[in-house]
Amino acid sequence: MPDEEFALEARGIIKIFGNHVALDNVNFGLRAGEVHALLGENGAGKSTLIKILTGAYQPTTGQVLADGVPVALDNPQQAQKYGIGTVYQEVNLLPNRSVAENLFLGHQPTRFGFVDRRKMERDSREVLKRYGLDLDPSSELGTHSVAVQQIVAIARAVELSGKVLILDEPTASLDRNEVERLFEIIRDLKARGLAIVFITHFLDQVFAVSDRVTILRNGKLIETRDLTGTTRTDVVRLMLGKDVAFSGATGVEDARPMGEVLLDFRNYGKKRSVHPFNLTIHKGEVIGVAGLLGSGRTEMARIMFGADAADEGTLDVSGKKATIARPTDAIAKGFGFCPEDRKAEGIFGDLSVRENIVIALQGKLGWFSALNRDEQLEIAGRFGESMDIRAASLDMPIKLLSGGNQQKVILSRWLATDPAFLILDEPTRGIDVGAHAEIVRTINRLRDEGLALVVISSELDEVVAYSTRIVVMRDREMVAELSGENINPGVIVQAIANHREGPAA
Repeated sequence: MPDEEFALEARGIIKIFGNHVALDNVNFGLRAGEVHALLGENGAGKSTLIKILTGAYQPTTGQVLADGVPVALDNPQQAQKYGIGTVYQEVNLLPNRSVAENLFLGHQPTRFGFVDRRKMERDSREVLKRYGLDLDPSSELGTHSVAVQQIVAIARAVELSGKVLILDEPTASLDRNEVERLFEIIRDLKARGLAIVFITHFLDQVFAVSDRVTILRNGKLIETRDLTGTTRTDVVRLMLGKDVAFSGATGVEDARPMGEVLLDFRNYGKKRSVHPFNLTIHKGEVIGVAGLLGSGRTEMARIMFGADAADEGTLDVSGKKATIARPTDAIAKGFGFCPEDRKAEGIFGDLSVRENIVIALQGKLGWFSALNRDEQLEIAGRFGESMDIRAASLDMPIKLLSGGNQQKVILSRWLATDPAFLILDEPTRGIDVGAHAEIVRTINRLRDEGLALVVISSELDEVVAYSTRIVVMRDREMVAELSGENINPGVIVQAIANHREGPAA
């Protein structure tokens, strides 16, 4: 037995998928009556750990303990029997069924073998009152706000389980008032003795409601610590693995005069996605975008490209008013976009390398000006050579290439359109060292050739090395714009960590 009994504990958890070690000897302990934040960037291992704690995955080695006793959690239903409930960012309920049916789904009260709807609705009213909700339990869940649906999901999880509550990004779709209401419920559940895991990307929320924090990075446990006496800067350092005292190299020093203005975003934003921002982008510069996962970096890129249409603000392109309501508008203006998730949003897996390279150019030309096979081979061959794409054949399916070569194909696709502006979202994530160096060299070359780029990266040393300016995102808002000697990892970390009063939206 441990010296300190936990309501839920993971000991020496190792989880291996094929050749990938997702969790490497991770320990995690959750006390009754505490809110314990679980933090980490993409690939840190948070989701894998949660799935093991809830029975969705089983560890390769290691133990899960409930109240100090080893348990085998073969599925989420078994985890519920040990009092473990989970609420995900996307509410996993039935919007076309009533609030009462969602609360009691799978364990409805019965009478004479039939569902006792009167009792179910009467009991639902009592449950809802405990969470400050005064609504008709017979009403459809989908007619209520996301915040109400989130609270119903929490109520269901607590009623079903009642000892451990895991909240996975519960505030991602809520406004500030809704966040504060949710926090009141979390504090009340904590006072009732529940053990709560809180997963979020908003540091202000972590410090507003949590007692302790565990930080994972690259599948390893970095540290678990009490938040009393811990600063936001401490947490950011642990998440990113950067010491704020490190000054390192600063941004690109360029004696050339600033190029002419290409893009001017004024009060540009999208409700519940990105707060309005102002950003002027010149030809021949790289705007680096820094911030923690969930800070709004990708959301900013998507509205710039029209993948998500901005609903406020204005955009000038080369001094003329422009509207980017969809990606085709952006492509027509000379924009290109390499997304973060290349497998889901970047490549067309079953198409060939050649087809993946020419598809954006073909779309720009229109299908009445179709490129013949020889033209496609010439374009693909040219970029295959210049980008050093390692493929046995340009006609092989792109899904058979390594991640680094896939990334080079996506970059080639947009360079083939002769763009004026290129957005790269985590262009070097998950690729080998050689491909990484090639991508960075390409970014520097394109900048020198006069292309305007916005590059999002979690690697602070990398973004510092090639950026002429850096904007810092936090809580879906642009909170700093850095240039000159302020382009260094220490200043970036401080900007990410700076506290803002009130709950983050």
